This record gives sequence, structure tokens and C-alpha cells, in this order.
Amino acid sequence: MNASSSPHTGLSRRRLLRLGGAALAVGTAASVTACTRPSSDAITAQLVHGATGGSLKDTVDPHFPVAYPDIARVRQLYEPLLRYNADYTIEASLAESVEPNATATEWTVRLRPDVTFHNGRPVRASDVKASYERMLDPQKPAPFATDLVPIVDLAASRVVDDRTFRFHLKRPYAVFDQIVASYALGIVPEDFDLSHPVGTGPWKFQRFVPGQRSHFLRYDDYWDQRAAFDELVILDFADDAAKVNALLAGQVHTIDNLPTYLAGALDSQSASPLVSETGGWVPFTMRVDAKPFSDVRVRQAMRLIADRQEMINQALNGFGRVANDLYAPFDDDYLGNDLPQRQQDIDQARSLLRQAGQQDLEVELVTSTAVGAGGVESANLFVQHARKAGVRVRLQKVDSSIFYGEQYLQWVFAQDFWATKLYLPQATAASLKSSPYNETHWYDERYAGLIASAQQELDRTRRRTLLQDAQRMEYEQGGFLIWAFKNQVDAYSDSVTGLVPAREHPVSSFRFNLVKPVETR
Repeated sequence: MNASSSPHTGLSRRRLLRLGGAALAVGTAASVTACTRPSSDAITAQLVHGATGGSLKDTVDPHFPVAYPDIARVRQLYEPLLRYNADYTIEASLAESVEPNATATEWTVRLRPDVTFHNGRPVRASDVKASYERMLDPQKPAPFATDLVPIVDLAASRVVDDRTFRFHLKRPYAVFDQIVASYALGIVPEDFDLSHPVGTGPWKFQRFVPGQRSHFLRYDDYWDQRAAFDELVILDFADDAAKVNALLAGQVHTIDNLPTYLAGALDSQSASPLVSETGGWVPFTMRVDAKPFSDVRVRQAMRLIADRQEMINQALNGFGRVANDLYAPFDDDYLGNDLPQRQQDIDQARSLLRQAGQQDLEVELVTSTAVGAGGVESANLFVQHARKAGVRVRLQKVDSSIFYGEQYLQWVFAQDFWATKLYLPQATAASLKSSPYNETHWYDERYAGLIASAQQELDRTRRRTLLQDAQRMEYEQGGFLIWAFKNQVDAYSDSVTGLVPAREHPVSSFRFNLVKPVETR
């Protein structure tokens, strides 16, 4: 479904600006100086982005982003060795190449010759070494590098010359390139100081107020496409109404997670939606080590309670595709389309709950606007669906600081958001005992063995068999209820151009150096 086909049209500017009756917060969007439609002989000084969520736990740490504002900041300041492009295929970034030997026990990195840090110093192989020592610290590994901690032998890895670094692995790792392409594995200088962060990205650090705003300056010596704006400001928005108000008032130029029911109404309001078919998902997460979800029959019943298409139609306003409780739809080995599609079956759900002795089940579901568009809305719908099966679901809506606070990953029944990933990186991030974001607390030795074997398997056909066997296990026994893949809906002011749909993080994959002011005469 595209924006023009949305049935929710005809909203007036007044109604849009009255969304929820919220006002812009002092100290955030209200204080932004933004420009609209600059003349052709002037450069717009400041690009302003509104990001969903954020709290006092916000960070500019390259290796530990969590919420949307963190991701937006990290992608401006730092860059990995390789990167995923808008089509979600791997391409060169700081490295010209990252190549394995015949057994995939060594991977050689060859750096670009023209890359400098924001302090002007060239990027060297010793910086790659220092960055991965930071990321692979066994006491505090970077979440998306966790799987590499027991595999990479840093003591045996070595700097070959200023532009060449060779990773030595303790065992073969066939998909090393998929891991090092993660946006959250940015390369930093040997003397990196988080209080004055330095990276290689198109923007350099100026100021950061957690929970409120970030201010960056254009890096004029950036190796890739130089930004058209002098400055970038990223604002945190805990409230959708304030975020949309800021866009329509010209105080921000781009926002993520536009409420989907507004997608068809923006074209007449000096703004436009950006619709991207992503592999992103907002799952219901069930802890398999805690009652009642420790019984697989209860988990299966919950999946049969959900009316997936209704959730897409109402929670996402049609901007999504039905999912089948498996992630990574763009992976070549994705199995979700070949397994029986789960759909609402209240009678079967009731039967499973009776078998589990949970016919009078009551549970609490924790949600937050911080999980993005469709999260709270789908939670409300699930409450209604569950009632049909005799299940009472108490909805607890909390703000971002609580949801992603100390109890994050401990909720028994909750939601979360994930961006597009391939199957192995996603599994290692969320479905293993060692995973940094194992919301479901699911662990199965056979599954872990399949994943470990797939990571080492060089034969493409055999690796596919291993991965699909793992997916069958997760489909039957896992703790995720994955009801849809989101067509991400973001938005931008008509005063800017250059944004393109992307399969991972849209709003031009958060590459704000690609955004340009619209020139008018």
C-alpha cells in the first residue's frame, strides 16, 4: 500500500496541528531555528530531525545505541568497515574490502586511503584494532559484536601496515562481513573519548543533551558525499502529536515514525510521507522462562489469538505485510513463506489454553510509544483479540525511560522494535543465551548448535539447510509473536529533498548528508 491509496485523507491543517492537543516542548522543537524553501543562492544553515523516544539514558556511544534517537546520532558520527545500502546489500564503507582466506579463519581489512577522523587524523589499521578491542571487551561487549567475542583472537590479529588489518579467528566464521557491516560497529580513534566523541561520519559532534537534543556540524573533509547543510540537529520526541506539529510548523525537516493514519493527509500540508518496505518488526515478546509462557502451548495460543491482518489494517493503517513469527524476510534463506501461515483461530487457542490449564489466563502486557508506529495500537487490538479467547490482558503503557530502563529485557510480556537484519545477525542478537537483547529468554541447545554450525559453514547449500532447520525450531518453540513486517512511514518537509526509501533505517537510512534544501527562484 502506498501513501496515495490511504483512506485517511482530507484532514485539515488545523486538525493535524491539534493532534492530541499537545504543544511543543520548551527547550526542544520550540527553540529550533529552521528555514523553509531557501533561495537558490543560499545554503540552508540547519537541518533538523525529529526522532521518536529518547530519555536521560540517551547516548552518543558508537557501540551501544538502543532507541531511535541513539541510532540517528550514531549513524551521523561513526561508520563501520562495511555498510548496508538502501537495498540492504553490503557495500564498502571505511574499508575498500574485507576478504576471507580459503577457510574463513582470517579476514583481511584494506582501508580506504582518503578517510580522516573529525580531528583530521587519517584512519589507520591501529584504529581498527583499538575499536574492536573496545567492542569485544568481554566485560562489556558491544551488543552487535557479542557473537564475535569468543571467535576473534585479538592477540593473534595484527596490523599489517597503516591501511591493512588482519583478523585472526579461533574458528571459521563464514558471515563475518554481515557482522562488521552493522551501523553499530563504528571505527573510532585509538584515543577515543566518549565525552568528546570523534568519528569519521559526515557530521562531527558539537553538543548533546540526553533526552532533548543533539547538535552536529558538517565535516567538510568527509570522504563520501559532503552534506548540503552546515548543521544537523536531532530532537527527541516522546509524543507523536508534538513531533507532527513540529514538522507542520516548519520547526523540523524530517521525522521518523509518522502516525500511519496521517500518511495520506500530508501532501496538502507542505510535507510528504516517505514509505519504505522494510524488514522491521514490532513483536510481542513472551518470556519462555516465566509463567505462563514457560508452557509452549500458551505461546502457541497467543500466536493464534492475534488477528494479524486486522492489526496491519488498523494499527499500521495498511502499511505492512503479514508475518509468520519469523524475522529476516530479506534473507535468501528465509523460511517464513514456506511454513503454514498462522492466522487467528480462537477455537484452537482456547483448546491449547485448556490443555495448559490456563483457560482463565490473565496477563499484563507492557508497551510504549518508544517502540514506534503501530506498537501501542497493536497492543490495544491484541487486548480485544484475547478477550475472544477468554484471556484478560491488562495493558500497561509506560514512557521510554521506563520501558528501556532497568526492567528492559525483564518484562514477562511486552513489545519491542527491530530494524531489518539478516537471519544470523538477528539470531545472535536476540535468540541465543549469549544474546545482548534476548527479550524472550529463549535458549535451546540444539538451536544454538545449528546457529554455531551455520556461522562456520562455508558451503552455501549446507548453511541454508542449517538455517532453515533453526527457523523451524524458532517458529514452533520461540517466544516471539511477529505479526507483521512494517512498511516504515516517515515524513519530511517539502523544503528538503534527497530522501529515498530504504530497507533498514529509512529517512534515507539516517544518512542526513544526502538531504538537500529545495531550491526555489
